[in-house]
Amino acid sequence: MQIVLKNLIPAPLAEVLNPNSEVWNKTLQLEKGKNYLIYSPSGKGKSTFLHIIYGLRKDFQGNLQIAQQDSQHLSLENWANIRQNHFSIVFQDLRLFLHLTAWENLLIKAALYTHTQEKELQKQAEFLGVAHVLHKKVHTLSYGERQRIAIIRALIQPFEWLLLDEPFSHLDSNNIQKACELINQKVQEQKASILMTSLGIEQTYFLNFDEKKLLG
Repeated sequence: MQIVLKNLIPAPLAEVLNPNSEVWNKTLQLEKGKNYLIYSPSGKGKSTFLHIIYGLRKDFQGNLQIAQQDSQHLSLENWANIRQNHFSIVFQDLRLFLHLTAWENLLIKAALYTHTQEKELQKQAEFLGVAHVLHKKVHTLSYGERQRIAIIRALIQPFEWLLLDEPFSHLDSNNIQKACELINQKVQEQKASILMTSLGIEQTYFLNFDEKKLLG
């Protein structure tokens, strides 16, 4: 599933657009099978960029094509199918259910996919060092623990594109390395691509990117 941006300008940034951007107001083709890092300082639209790709925002000029279709013309049913089978995401604010346990957050997502094995989720939680908090309400967890739960949740479903919005901001180097190892494994299994945002080009962590683009 190819993603093509043509002269995309988000409404909130229209008056302050960086002319040196390699993404906004440019033609950019994101090819399946390649990994992309989109980087910029804070406040330049990294979350906005991923929200546009994921279909949550439509307040932009230009054109976004998803699988050769204009994103603005995709139906709610089309978007539901894309999000269930082609795009998975780790939001910067994670969007976990705070009043539920970490395990319940995983099971809600897993219930949508018959292939999901609870033993596999337990194994991943142990690998990322959060098995001991699965029974706890999410609002009691540290942000780093929540990030690891959100990563496991995103990897439950099938996907062609894994969208990651600064997913490691509260993790130390050891936990980042483990998270990247799990992500790499799942991406390779699905022959998928990574589209990640970051504060800087040096923050590639333990993931390999084919292209790195300055957002703004």
